[in-house]
Amino acid sequence: MYYKIIVVLFFFSTFSVAQNSQLAHNYFQKGEFVKAASLYKQLYTKNDIRQDYFKKLLSCYQSVENFEAATRLLEKHQEKHPKQSNILVEIGYNLQLQNKKEEAIPYYEKTLKFIEENPYKGAEIGRAFQKNHLLDYALLAYKKAMNLDVNLNFNGYIANIYGEKADIENMFITYLDMIEKNEEYYSTIQRYMGTFITDDSQDKNNILFRRLVLKRLQQNPNNSWNKLLSWLYMQQRDYDKALIQEIALHKRSTKGLDRIADVGAIAFDNEDYETTKASFNYILENTQNASLILDAQIYLLEAAISTASTPKEHDAIEQKFQYLFENYGNGSSTINLKISYADFLTFKKDNPNKAITLLKKALTDIGSDYQRWKVKLKLGDVLVYTNKFNEALINYSQIQTNLKNSTLAQTARFKVAQTSYFKGDFKWAVSQLKVLKKSTSQLIANDALELHLLISNNIIGDTTHNALKTYAKADLLAIQNKNKQAIDTLHTLLKKFKGREIEGIALFKQAELFTKIGDFELAENNYLQLIELHKDGILADDAYYNLAKLYKNKLNNTEKAKEMFEKVIFEFPSSIHLVDARKQFRKLRGDNLN
Repeated sequence: MYYKIIVVLFFFSTFSVAQNSQLAHNYFQKGEFVKAASLYKQLYTKNDIRQDYFKKLLSCYQSVENFEAATRLLEKHQEKHPKQSNILVEIGYNLQLQNKKEEAIPYYEKTLKFIEENPYKGAEIGRAFQKNHLLDYALLAYKKAMNLDVNLNFNGYIANIYGEKADIENMFITYLDMIEKNEEYYSTIQRYMGTFITDDSQDKNNILFRRLVLKRLQQNPNNSWNKLLSWLYMQQRDYDKALIQEIALHKRSTKGLDRIADVGAIAFDNEDYETTKASFNYILENTQNASLILDAQIYLLEAAISTASTPKEHDAIEQKFQYLFENYGNGSSTINLKISYADFLTFKKDNPNKAITLLKKALTDIGSDYQRWKVKLKLGDVLVYTNKFNEALINYSQIQTNLKNSTLAQTARFKVAQTSYFKGDFKWAVSQLKVLKKSTSQLIANDALELHLLISNNIIGDTTHNALKTYAKADLLAIQNKNKQAIDTLHTLLKKFKGREIEGIALFKQAELFTKIGDFELAENNYLQLIELHKDGILADDAYYNLAKLYKNKLNNTEKAKEMFEKVIFEFPSSIHLVDARKQFRKLRGDNLN
């Protein structure tokens, strides 16, 4: 019985301490230092060995400039724990906070001398300096300890301090030194350095990092340097340069081709089809693996489809598909080829019925459940193309039910929302899109947000939703490649709903379709109208950016292109087009971007 009482008392005592500790932390975080100090004092009195209680109580006193209480606490703690090497740092810092820096310095110097007696004290002392933002002293502590004992490694701390001091060059150098000594640090260090690298190739940190890594690559060829350069170029979307590094890596190590395939796939997703072709052609030249060869051939076909514009090119692609089916058969190993072919038949050849037959037959050749749902997803897309919305929704919903929380299921949910939007069921579409805005896939989340904004911004004040229904009809016609019908539908919308918010969206969509069918002057006129009528709208930066590309690539007006890119750069600093606008502007200006 006595034992049980002790256990119960211990439990409630521990629970009470945990509660007080959390409450004190909350007060501290909110800046309520007097309340926090009251609780931390109780916690420290009961357990004065806890450094976190001591440090937080000290910080509370210092934050409200109660230096008398802080000094008493320091004296009391030093008396109880004279061997704690960080106490002199705290005494010195307490003096410095009172503008007594000259009195503080001897305490810092005396603390550094402890390292001479025991280099292993370097970690504790360095952290004490670092926590008090005494970064130069922290560097001295870590370096001194490492000089006295070569087995100590505080380079990670040193690099972090350089980062805090905004000494980016020394930070990069320290991290690179760590990789050079031990390549096992590579992944962790790359993650840290990633916080200082942007997607702008002309950012000063990017330029500095590239220079430092290139210098090491020239002095001492090493796989890590090629990998870091490839990673940097991928962040900057310079996929062709990343591929050069990956090929160099492969030639040196002759390991797998997965990294080159990754470059090619990401380049494809970002519409860099030349790098996609170069990546997968290299794979074809360097492997005998039948599965790798087929995957490469599919990507090359997809790249060709994305750039083809004439019947002759489409015929060549058709022949290539037939050649691959003849060589690889019609079983489960060619499911991805069938999905790609069904997409081509539907969206490029306008033959959805053949695609539906192909996909339904493919469902009988399935090698895995995941393949089944991939086929169902594409089947849903083809059914939407043929206006069979309910049948498409059944396919998408089956994927959601059977592959919960997967990226494929999230894609299917977006397709449900999009199909509901095409049907005019905007309420249901919005309910699905709200969930997807938190998607783990950034691409799906962005698409969901865009469609959610389109619907929610254009159903307000319009109980019939006629404007949005008309726009959704044009949107579907565009997906069905009925571009002239889509343009005419948008023309009707623009006449009927002039001055509404949807006007800007319709002008933008129509401009894209004009560009697609080669009516570049009409596209230019639409973008200019949008900018004039909706210069503060959410599509203004997109309009300037697309107009700049139109002048550059189609209308051959370099000066106008530069002017539009400049608008994006200086008037829309948060635009997703900012980095590319800068790059394109510099190219047109004749800058050397290497």
